Amino acid sequence: MKRVFSVLLLVLLLNGCDDGDLTLETIDFEDATTQSCSTNDIIYKLKEKEALLFEIPESSFENEPTAPDSPTIIDIDNSTYRVVYRFYNGTVATDNICNTIPPALPSVTDQWTATSGKIQIITTAVKTTNTTENSTRISGYNHNIVFKNITFDKGNGTQVYETFPFGDYVTPSTALPFGFDKIVEQCSTSTKQIYNYVSSEAITIDFIDPKLIENTETPLNTPRTGLLSSVKNKLTYRLYSNGVLTPNYFCSTTVPTLPSISEEWNAVNGVAGVSGIIEVTTIKSGTTAYKHTIVIKNATLKKGNSDFKLGDSYIYGELLTF
Repeated sequence: MKRVFSVLLLVLLLNGCDDGDLTLETIDFEDATTQSCSTNDIIYKLKEKEALLFEIPESSFENEPTAPDSPTIIDIDNSTYRVVYRFYNGTVATDNICNTIPPALPSVTDQWTATSGKIQIITTAVKTTNTTENSTRISGYNHNIVFKNITFDKGNGTQVYETFPFGDYVTPSTALPFGFDKIVEQCSTSTKQIYNYVSSEAITIDFIDPKLIENTETPLNTPRTGLLSSVKNKLTYRLYSNGVLTPNYFCSTTVPTLPSISEEWNAVNGVAGVSGIIEVTTIKSGTTAYKHTIVIKNATLKKGNSDFKLGDSYIYGELLTF
């Protein structure tokens, strides 16, 4: 019995000490922060005398959330997309990774180079919340990176990982200023477009329901209501570049090419009593004019797979009619 126990113990010890890989077979950068170089396409993680380097074009990180169960998949080709694991003889720093001429020390003592595998990227929007308005804005996009079936050439053999998490990498989003002055204008054309704009952005309501803008005062605390949709009361936010918006941009039969639209966000269809509600309160202004205060409630604006909340009660602006 003692002999059998000794044999079993020896087998367990052998299996626990050697699984066929050389030393440092475990790559663990879970607690390391993802960093990036400004002079090249390398993102990396550092840990004392180790560095995990990932070369990937910045254009690979699209600021658009990936659809559920449809991550971005890219092949490691050891050219455009490279993964390298390095060991140094001293503490490694950013200068050793990003500088065109890296410092002489510490020097690389060993390197593993990925020869094959897949890069899986799952992208989600990073949102900030204004708790006062219950509104959200997208501040960036988080790209969770995992290597699948990655094979490293260690020089004296190979190391294969079925699933190898690299970690998160965040790219900034374009800021949407929302710097409107709340003075609203209306076109006399068939669409009856209502618009509010500043130099680089506009928020419009196309095909406004004429029943919402009537020259009749609304009863106290009883605004006229409607729902946002893609057909009627179509709410759109646009951010522009390469030019400055003027009143001439709006109401024309042909939309001007400049300034060019850099981003367009459209309101999600409203649900009665729940979301995407447009409210209009009308009062007399002087002897012949009427002032219509337009409020958008619980609206969500969407672009592709991205979306944000306009807020519980967003004051679109005031429209004067005669």
